[in-house]
Amino acid sequence: MADSTQVSLFDVDDTSRPLADRLRPRTLAEVVGQDHLLGAEAPLGRMLAQGKLVSTILWGPPGCGKTTIARLLAEATGLEFEPLSATFSGVADLRKIFAAAGKRREIGQGTLLFVDEIHRFNRAQQDSFLPYVEDGTIVLVGATTENPSFELNGALLSRCQVLVLKRLDEAAQRIVISRAEQLAGRELPLEKAAVGSLVALADGDGRYLLNLVEQLLTLPNDTAPLDTVGLAETVQKRAPLYDKTQESHYNLISALHKAMRGSDADASLYWLARMLAGGEDPLFIARRLVRFANEDIGMADPQAIQQALAAWDVYERLGSPEGELAVAQAVVYLATAPKSIAVYRGLNRAMRAAKETGSLMPPAHILNAPTKLMKQLGYGEGYAYDPDQPEGFSGQNYFPDSLERSQYYEPTRNGYERAISERLAHWQQLRDNAL
Repeated sequence: MADSTQVSLFDVDDTSRPLADRLRPRTLAEVVGQDHLLGAEAPLGRMLAQGKLVSTILWGPPGCGKTTIARLLAEATGLEFEPLSATFSGVADLRKIFAAAGKRREIGQGTLLFVDEIHRFNRAQQDSFLPYVEDGTIVLVGATTENPSFELNGALLSRCQVLVLKRLDEAAQRIVISRAEQLAGRELPLEKAAVGSLVALADGDGRYLLNLVEQLLTLPNDTAPLDTVGLAETVQKRAPLYDKTQESHYNLISALHKAMRGSDADASLYWLARMLAGGEDPLFIARRLVRFANEDIGMADPQAIQQALAAWDVYERLGSPEGELAVAQAVVYLATAPKSIAVYRGLNRAMRAAKETGSLMPPAHILNAPTKLMKQLGYGEGYAYDPDQPEGFSGQNYFPDSLERSQYYEPTRNGYERAISERLAHWQQLRDNAL
């Protein structure tokens, strides 16, 4: 992590500008938290050493420095910096930029086109970059908070290097706080523990962290240091970063699913809480719990599906927040239940066999014979009624006559499936003895 608290960072003290703007790094060495990209042996570090940038997509969360890095890359390589927001721009704006970049190229001046929120451009708009990226008219640097694999055209992605920026860790955020204190000429009115709470509130977003710091610096100089409770009362709490329609939605439900699959009840409750705090619909979670109960637990605990359905039903009856407890109870039940995907695998094996064998008829002895003709054809002949057998098991064949018996369902030794496994083994022994 690059650490710099030199006075040069703070030599312009225009208090009319937001603190985040006044503390914006002026060199790449002053950028914190992204050494994995900017270090001497890192991708951008190597590009700068060679004096040649390639078109790049910067993918990272809000407040991690995407815009700043793009601007500083242009300065470091002598390119004209041309910023554009995909939220407010269209093809006409792009044409003007491409034309201006073309004229610069004629006199030997390169252009770095920075497109913020590039994922908001539609397919046609994204395609318009291709010829200008290919012929070197522009070096494209796009910034996005969304997964480029889902949001950007494959053609554009193939011409760009995707670099992933990280949320600012605690060390990086403390450097930012130190720089703000140096600029202000005073320490934040916070107790030591409250500084840690401030970092937690920022949630890795450097811009938001500086907004919080700016609020604290408006307090009178003689303000007694605030504890964590005082801090919470003074600054506005940020909603967790969560978009129900984008990648964070799928990331968190995946985390919940895998934590339950891993039988970690505590981690499962944490991811459930993250989703609820982010505003996720508890009914969406309840539906996923039903799926999990079938897919990951199955016959290892046949009651799991009932617990999941009950949580769904309770939430529909009670609503929030009381119904969320039922969802939490189901999460804990599913996380602590024995796991088995034997039924899931068994169905897949049976589906493959069904496709391969076509329309084989059932054996005649298990067909009903409601008419005289059907009886004459042998329907139902020799059928043994299992409940009347000595062990409640006849051992008759229920596969098509021309299909060799196969085992699709292979129970585990987990939970209730242990008893099922023993029962199936006993029945197979009876079949073997009858041969």
